[in-house]
Amino acid sequence: MKDVMGLIYTGENDIHLGELTSVRAVAALPIAGRYRVIDFQLSSMTRTGIKRVGIITQKNYQSLMDHLGSGREWDLHGKVGLHILPPFVTRDNQGMYDGLLDSLRSNLDFLRLSPEKYIVLTNSHSIYNMDYSEAIQQHIETGADITVFYAQPSEAFDGEGFEGEADAHFTVDPETKVIKAMEVGESHPTCACPSLKIYVAERETLLHLVERSSANGYHHFGRDLIQRNIKDGTLKICGYEYKGYCCQIDSIQAYFNFNQTVMTEKVRKALFPAEYPVYTKVRDDMPARYEGEGKCSNSLVGNGCIIEGTVINSVLFRGVKVAKGAVVKNSVLMQDVQIQSGAELDHCILDKSSVIRRNGRLIAPAAYPIVIAKNVVI
Repeated sequence: MKDVMGLIYTGENDIHLGELTSVRAVAALPIAGRYRVIDFQLSSMTRTGIKRVGIITQKNYQSLMDHLGSGREWDLHGKVGLHILPPFVTRDNQGMYDGLLDSLRSNLDFLRLSPEKYIVLTNSHSIYNMDYSEAIQQHIETGADITVFYAQPSEAFDGEGFEGEADAHFTVDPETKVIKAMEVGESHPTCACPSLKIYVAERETLLHLVERSSANGYHHFGRDLIQRNIKDGTLKICGYEYKGYCCQIDSIQAYFNFNQTVMTEKVRKALFPAEYPVYTKVRDDMPARYEGEGKCSNSLVGNGCIIEGTVINSVLFRGVKVAKGAVVKNSVLMQDVQIQSGAELDHCILDKSSVIRRNGRLIAPAAYPIVIAKNVVI
């Protein structure tokens, strides 16, 4: 779509992911053996035909920039292409925004200089593979000021928490108009629909709303812009129902659960259909090797892995080494992790380049997986 631009806000829910986001943004968090979270938003925009994409960054964005590079993997390396929007660091904010609305206000110049008529605005912690075209068409046909994406309250929406913004749940009438939004912590009926934190709007309309909200001292997109305008009726806000699979990575438990469920055939087919690939940064490496008594069952194993021990129901990223006699169960091992001989892991998340020494033992319940930070040796 030539008349649509994309904008990805990378600033939500870092605090709920602990050590996993101490050195990186949620957008750069490794998932499913070889991908990063932002790969799914960028691939969906590429699938829609969007050529201009802005990435609003906050602190700890070096890992994200290393992953994105020039944007070539997503065909966003041309003159229009990928735009990294670094944070405005001041004595007060230290490179952190107070919310989505605050980040938009700080990047008004980018919005003003972009020629596209419509904008798809999305968070960076949702996992999905969609085409935005149908939602954009609905937005145009309904004459909405803002269209918000939602899912039905069912198993199809696999997330938890919905903390941070106030438009966590809302109700939609038969004509797709949003009639009520529930604040965080406010009780809501079981029929209320969870928000995907994805929006479509005309660029000029969004500019006007951001400028007006900033003049009134507002910071939060959901509570101060969406909810206030639903209550007073000054905006026509419509909902678009997304019926595919979506998962919110908003806590350590959600991250662990997603990496477990992605090993099921149903979820893999929903996220990785052959006709709509998910693109990511390429790392040239040898295929995984199974040596000696090495064996693996029901697991995702990335290129460059060397398996001499036992791996069960786990996700191994590229370059992981599991030595002879080591046992890895129900765990997520990120890039270049080393598990030495005799070690045993169960329900663990190990960040990049961490090492579990010989005969080490880390076992946790499924509800509280152990998280080992990057480059840690145990």
